[in-house]
Amino acid sequence: MPLIPLEDLTDPGLADYRGLTDVALRRVSEPAGGLYIAESAKVIERALAAGHVPRSVLCEEKWAAGIQSLVDDSVPIYVGSSALLESLTGFNLHRGALASMHRPPLPSVSSLLQDARRVVILEDIVDHTNVGAIFRSVAGLGADAVLVTPRSADPLYRRSVRVSMGTVLQVPWTRLPEWDVAGPMLRAAGFHVAALALSDDAVTLDEFAVSPPPRVAILLGTEGDGLSRAALSAADTVVTIPMLHGVDSLNVASASAVALWALRVQPLAR
Repeated sequence: MPLIPLEDLTDPGLADYRGLTDVALRRVSEPAGGLYIAESAKVIERALAAGHVPRSVLCEEKWAAGIQSLVDDSVPIYVGSSALLESLTGFNLHRGALASMHRPPLPSVSSLLQDARRVVILEDIVDHTNVGAIFRSVAGLGADAVLVTPRSADPLYRRSVRVSMGTVLQVPWTRLPEWDVAGPMLRAAGFHVAALALSDDAVTLDEFAVSPPPRVAILLGTEGDGLSRAALSAADTVVTIPMLHGVDSLNVASASAVALWALRVQPLAR
């Protein structure tokens, strides 16, 4: 399909980008499952590499040739000036390109746990920046999957995708059911749930990392309230990161990186 110059901003094909909000995209009933927005050529490339299907692309003229080389000929590519794109979307596209992507179906929890050795569980984390940063740590430090509780922020929210540098599109993830179902499910899969929290009976991360169980689920809670009672009840061990100078804890994204590094799967000795 040839590039489509932006002339009429009321074109129905531009509806995915008009007054862009992720909440509105999640409510799109056609196609089933809704859409998400991939922002920047790098993120679009990672989405395509993960097998995600674009519905259309919106980009500045200088990015058009590169984008055209990435997508199938059947995908419409709308092209316009930076000012015109901003008037359509309501924000400055300083990364030059957006793609409206079909949301892939989420895998089952059991399929993600089957061969995993390290997973991360996000309980009710609603800050999209933190979610994206955690996914980037998971990708970089080698965990196998992320499980998010029903009230956690959407990992495919535009800001989460952007902060993760697109790694949210390559890290396997899915929604976890409530704890009365999730707890037994994790135990049945052989996972030891290590909850990062402040508690009188907590062990330090240093101690826990000396000889960690073969399969560990690192459980992280929302900032402020921390982990719920139900989550702590489902945990096998409460783990704390030792701190200095009167600081009691790290930002949850920073804590995830520290824990993932300490509990990374070590290569087998030769």
